[in-house]
Formats: sequence, structure tokens, C-alpha cells
Amino acid sequence: METIRGLLWKPTPEEQKRKCNALVRQNVRKLDRDIQQLKTAESKTKQYILQASKRAQRNPSMAKQAGQDTRVFARELIRVRKQTARLNTSKAQLQSVQMQVNEAFSVRKIEGSIRASTGIMKDVNSLVRLPELTGTMRELSMELVKAGIIEEMVEDTLDSGAMMEGEDEEADAEVDKVLGEILKDKLPAAKTTEDELPSQPVEEEEEEDQQEMLAQMRGRLEALKS
Repeated sequence: METIRGLLWKPTPEEQKRKCNALVRQNVRKLDRDIQQLKTAESKTKQYILQASKRAQRNPSMAKQAGQDTRVFARELIRVRKQTARLNTSKAQLQSVQMQVNEAFSVRKIEGSIRASTGIMKDVNSLVRLPELTGTMRELSMELVKAGIIEEMVEDTLDSGAMMEGEDEEADAEVDKVLGEILKDKLPAAKTTEDELPSQPVEEEEEEDQQEMLAQMRGRLEALKS
């Protein structure tokens, strides 16, 4: 009997609205956590660059190695910032979807019917392609189809590699800008190229620590993309 009742049960518009809002809030919280992780990674990367610069000032005999290390960290910082910007944009888009969904349910309550929204469908289609939101956004899209707010299921997620295409090799000018921003007066203005950066004493143990730091940073960034 309970099984038959469950099959026949249909959620009310208010229940559909609450579920949709709950799914949106869940996605917003997920984005907030990811953004906070990226902010932590950005802060740590800045410290790595500053630490490399300080070690360089103590021993200028390994300028080339110091330049390579700081530029590697600068490239990682650029990637972190771009990912942060992407997630902030997605969060704003998701909050816009929530407003549009609530408006659609309000119209339904007043007029007794609901019109499918191509605007919401476009935004949801964009968000479901984000690797960070794929699962819960697909669930939200199914609820919106049931409610009649969108007409069809959204497409599959994009490959995370395609999302980051073109970001692996940041322009030297962008790297120079980041290093100038972080090091400021700690670097002579003319010494921003790889071979001219102040050098640092890179003992074997310190070099291993730097490589480990970099591997951890890349792992965190890849985890957020997957």
C-alpha cells in the first residue's frame, strides 16, 4: 500500500520550490568551500615566492635557479586566481538562477500556470558543465523539468581539461606582473626576467621541500577541477 501511495504521490509546487532552493544552497556552499580553499592556496603561494626571494638575497650565486622557482610559483598563482574568478562568476550565476526560479514559482502561484524559461535553462546548462557542480546541478535540472520551469535536461558536463585549456602556459608578461606585484621593492624593476631575478641558496633539502610544496598545490587545484 505504501509503495502504491509513493508512486502516486506528486510534490506540491511549494515542496518543489523548497527542494530547488535547497539544491541551490547546497551548490552555493560547495562553491564557497572551493573558493576558500583557493584563497588559502593563493596566500601560501605568495609566501613561497617571498621566501624564495629572501633566500635569494642571502646568496646571489644561484640567480638562475631562483628565477625558475619563483616563476613556477607565479604560474601556479595565476592558475589559482583564474579558477577563483571562474567559481565566483559561477556563484553569481547560480544565485541568479535561484532568483529566477523563485520568481517562476511566484508567477505560477498567481496565474495558476508556469512558463518554461529559456533564460534559466541557459544558465543551468552552463552551470551543470562545471566539474565542481555536475552532480547536484543535474539533480536541480531534473527538479526544474518536473516543475515545468525548463523544458529539457541539460547536456553532459564538459571535460575539465577543456575548461582549463590555454591556461597551462601563462604569458611571461603576466608572470612578470605577478612577481612585481608580490615582491614590489624587494626586486629591482629591471630584474624581472628569469636570469635576472635575485638568487637563493638552494640546498638539496630546501629544493625537495619546494618541489613537495608545488606538488601539493597542484594536487589541490586538480582536486577542485575534478
